[in-house]
Amino acid sequence: MANPLIGFIGLGIMGKPMARNLIKAGYSLVVHNRSRAAVDELSKDGAQTAASSQEVAVRSEILITMLPDSPDAELVYSGENGVFAGAKPGMLLIDMSSISPVVARKIAGEAEKRGLDMIDAPVSGGEAGAISATLSIMIGGKASAVERAMPIFQALGKNIVHVGDAGAGQVTKAANQMVVGTTIAIVGEALVLAAKAGVDPAKVRQALLGGFAQSKILEAHGQKMLERNFKPGFRIRLHEKDMKIALATGSEYGVPLMVTSEVAQIMTAMKSMGNGDLDHSGLVKFVEELAKIELMQKPAS
Repeated sequence: MANPLIGFIGLGIMGKPMARNLIKAGYSLVVHNRSRAAVDELSKDGAQTAASSQEVAVRSEILITMLPDSPDAELVYSGENGVFAGAKPGMLLIDMSSISPVVARKIAGEAEKRGLDMIDAPVSGGEAGAISATLSIMIGGKASAVERAMPIFQALGKNIVHVGDAGAGQVTKAANQMVVGTTIAIVGEALVLAAKAGVDPAKVRQALLGGFAQSKILEAHGQKMLERNFKPGFRIRLHEKDMKIALATGSEYGVPLMVTSEVAQIMTAMKSMGNGDLDHSGLVKFVEELAKIELMQKPAS
């Protein structure tokens, strides 16, 4: 049985390598993106191109979106020349963006009224995970739709979990971003403290990796902090957006998220300082600025 033709909308840092992995897995793609350069790149890899989200929906059997934020998702699905204008009954729609659970459930409800299957399936793993097809995929939607999408997910990721009904994937992603963001912030604080106290932060990190403080973030992002490598795998401004989604979700359900709020404010400050496009490991620069020392710099005597 031939693979279904997949539509893919949103070819940014995450979407472009994900689309490439689907092509490598043997899927035919029709793609659309706000900026043309990424479309041209995918065209060279064998993808067909479309002029609008509506055209992608008309031409594809299964459609994936990977978009920056909730308003983008609402526009792409429900706006003029959007997905809903071209989608056919029975079509499977998979939104892999990180958006508000409320918006995810709203879009899923609109899809259901049109006889469409809809899944929210945000991911974690950053650009590296998107390139290597090792993403963690958190899924909300009906079991039958998830089963239909599973071969696609297996071409994109490794840890694939069906969490619950529509919106459950986005709630899980909000929780993920809370843990990642707050952990990055505390790793930065710990390493800056070591540097200011005259202790080699690289050796402190090495010691911590062998104990209970060990984490993927200490391992990967701690190393990026030491190397001053803030090339974006995931930008601070996008993580700030995700933290605000988490805070709004907490407010909706009456859950105080005090630590999340503090780190979200640091991200907002970094964005206002012109650092919003740095990798989120760049949060360490905020602590460095206040402590008046950079990692790997000897403290003033």
